This record gives sequence, structure tokens and C-alpha cells, in this order.
Amino acid sequence: MSSDTDPSPTSYREILGLEIEEGLSQLQRSSVGLALSGLSAGLDIGFGPFLMAVVFTMSSGAFSDPVTGILVANAYAVGFIFVVVGRSELFTEHTSLAVVPVLNGQASVVDLARLWGIIYVFNLIGGTIFAALAVHIGPQLATIDPSAFRQIASGLVHYSWSTMLLAAVLAGWLMGLMTWLVAAGRNTISQAFFVWLVAVVIGLAHLPHSIAGSVEVLLGVFSSSAITVSDFGHFLLWSTIGNVVGGSVFVGLLKYGHGIYGGTDPEDIDVDVDGGSAGRESG
Repeated sequence: MSSDTDPSPTSYREILGLEIEEGLSQLQRSSVGLALSGLSAGLDIGFGPFLMAVVFTMSSGAFSDPVTGILVANAYAVGFIFVVVGRSELFTEHTSLAVVPVLNGQASVVDLARLWGIIYVFNLIGGTIFAALAVHIGPQLATIDPSAFRQIASGLVHYSWSTMLLAAVLAGWLMGLMTWLVAAGRNTISQAFFVWLVAVVIGLAHLPHSIAGSVEVLLGVFSSSAITVSDFGHFLLWSTIGNVVGGSVFVGLLKYGHGIYGGTDPEDIDVDVDGGSAGRESG
């Protein structure tokens, strides 16, 4: 990813190069490093659902449903900003990011499976820990009504498997796009904006994100008998499959192909304006 001091990439191929470099750096990382980073991401992303519950509680009856929805979506984005700008590893980023080095022949499918498996498991462990803490702490602080946890979880679990799957494809697609936008960002502020933009879209549309959504559903499981472990399993299965398809196919595969088989970058084309004008005049 680009840093505050590095120049912004000026071409699509440069962005693709940054994606390959970033993906390779994580694929070559030690298992312990990936596990700790994945655990950190699972914990940090929980602040989004936690703040969603705070907003639901504080805005109860005070705002119209559309206004509340916008506020909740912005609260949802906070966890993503913490994770992505903080450079911890989130599974849905790597459904596209880590795929690109494999497509480029610089890593194997086994390497990809190792990275996905470690980050996915430890994201879920971190999210589960955070959900358990939030259910205990929120009501004790009187900032969250327990019914808010049930309300958040209900918005994700009561869909058919096909609806869940297709919606999760869109969420994975958006998360993949986010990694490309962040790579193109000039500095931390622009990168945070892109993360916020994508996360707000996912939050407003109630699209299933396998990690952040797991925290949302687990908040309901831990606080209410209305949301069951079976509901969580249903959500986790279809959201994960959909996120992988959305990120890997609609972003990783297509954007890699676009970069490899694209034409000459605009900045590499030599345009002779005077010569062209002279030619038209002489003709």
C-alpha cells in the first residue's frame, strides 16, 4: 500500500504492482505473525458493531429510520478504518489481494490457502472475544440497551441462503475494490476516506461481511435466545462463500486480467500535438 511519503501511483499497472507486492509480503509472512495480525483485526473490527449498538440505543425514537440508518452505517465503518489503516489483516481484504500473486505465478494455491485459513480463523476468534466483552460491558455502562444487539443481528440472519450468498458476493466485491482504492491513495487521509466510503456502502445496504457480520450476529447470540448458534452457522457459511467469490473473481481475477492484457499506459504514449495539427493543415 502507498504511504504518506511515497508518490501516488500514476498508472493501473503501478497499482497492480503494489497489490502484488503487498500480497506477497503477507503470503511470505510467518504463521505466528499472520495469526497475531488476524486476531488483532478480529478484535478491532468489533468496535464498528459496538458503536452501531450505541447509536441504536441513543437514537431510539429521536430520529427517523433513514437518519438512524445513515448514523449506524457510519458507526459500522469505524471498525474497518481501525483495521485497514492500522494495517492488521482482514480475511475479506485477502480474498482479492492475496489472489493476485497467485495469478501472477509468484505464489502457490497452497500458500494462499495457508494465509486464508490462518487469518480467517483468528479473525473469527478475535471477533468472538470482542462480542463476548461487548455484551457484558455495553449494558453495564448503560450506553447500550441489550435489545440493540438483537436488532443488529436480526438484520443479517433472516434471509434465505441464496439471498445471503448473492449479497455476500457484493460485499466481497466491494472489499476487493477497497484494497485497490487504498493502494491508489496518496496518503493516510485519502486511504481512510476510501475505507469509510466502502464500509458505509456495505453498512447502508446491509450486505453480509463474514467477519464484521460475525461480530454482529454473535452479539445477538450472546445476548438473546432469539438468535441461535444455527443462525450464526447459516450466516457464516453463505457470507464466507459469497465474500470469497466476490473478492477473488470480480476483483482479483478481473482486475489482474485488465492489468496484464491492457494497452499502453496513457503516460507512456508520445503525443505530438504540433505535428498532428500540421498534418491536418497541410492536408
